[in-house]
Amino acid sequence: MTRRTRTVVLAAALAAACLGTAVPASAAIPASVSWHHGLPAHLVGRAASLHPEGVTWDPTRQAFLVSSARHGTVSVVRRDGGTRVLVDDPAIISSYGVHVDAARGRILVAYADLGVATRSTAETTLKVGGVGVFDLATGRRLFVVDLTRLEPTRAAFAVNDLTFGPDGTIYAADVFSDAVYRITPRGQASVLVRDPALTDGNGVGVNGIVYHPSGNLLGVNTGDGRLIRISLRTKKVSTVVTPGRLVGGDGLAVRRDGTVVAVTNSLGSPNGTDAVRVLASADGWRTAREQWTNPAWPVRGPSTVAVTPHGDYVLSGRLELLFGPDHTTADDFVLRRATP
Repeated sequence: MTRRTRTVVLAAALAAACLGTAVPASAAIPASVSWHHGLPAHLVGRAASLHPEGVTWDPTRQAFLVSSARHGTVSVVRRDGGTRVLVDDPAIISSYGVHVDAARGRILVAYADLGVATRSTAETTLKVGGVGVFDLATGRRLFVVDLTRLEPTRAAFAVNDLTFGPDGTIYAADVFSDAVYRITPRGQASVLVRDPALTDGNGVGVNGIVYHPSGNLLGVNTGDGRLIRISLRTKKVSTVVTPGRLVGGDGLAVRRDGTVVAVTNSLGSPNGTDAVRVLASADGWRTAREQWTNPAWPVRGPSTVAVTPHGDYVLSGRLELLFGPDHTTADDFVLRRATP
């Protein structure tokens, strides 16, 4: 099977996962909303066809920032659910993973083109992918790194997520690659590690990725559900022994106590489920145990999670509609608190 064929198969899986009845995200929100340290437990966001896939907490604004698979922007979410565009760069066709590097005053954005954006063209669909770095205060472009230049012969690209270490080094993952990429604080890109163990054997690689203070990168393979450990010291790739596979694994986030929140869905894997788990490890992420789980997340299509001082908030951006057979759009999304 060629990589292009595998791309079509994955797209078909996305469509198949979306054939059920679409329930408006706002319908899952109770009439009475509880609040927790100034943030609602359920926040319904509003923006025209935004379809955010990534979310991060901005400590400088005390607000969420969300990406947009449809418009390629990064927006600030107000506490009433309204949004304001902060980053709007023509190079970013669809924005996916987004993170705030507050120490350096930067917004880090993973970008790609899966053919559903207002800027998508036949020439760019599955052909572009990289990382954009923007000023946190103004949204001004600092630099954009085109990761396709590292692999000019590869058939399809989908840079979906990124993370960063204490020194500002960025690590990015492409779900169609057997590699994880390294970008220096000044924008020089290289392959950190290339290993078939990063893929599921069918061309699907790492989706969500996080830096862990243990000195490892942790990634999840959305196809086979393995939690993967990459030692930054040795560059060795290994599979974390977990109680069960994270099939449909999407977003990961590290909490202050070192535990990891993992979000799964059925958007890219028909065997995946909409669920949220908290994993803990006592041996440097050679093994992990399940500390907490919600195996049936009440809002459809959760993609990732933002750790905040007010709890861990899971994003559902109505991606089941955007990636569905009719590519329909919606004007709402949900941020729902997962844990106390």
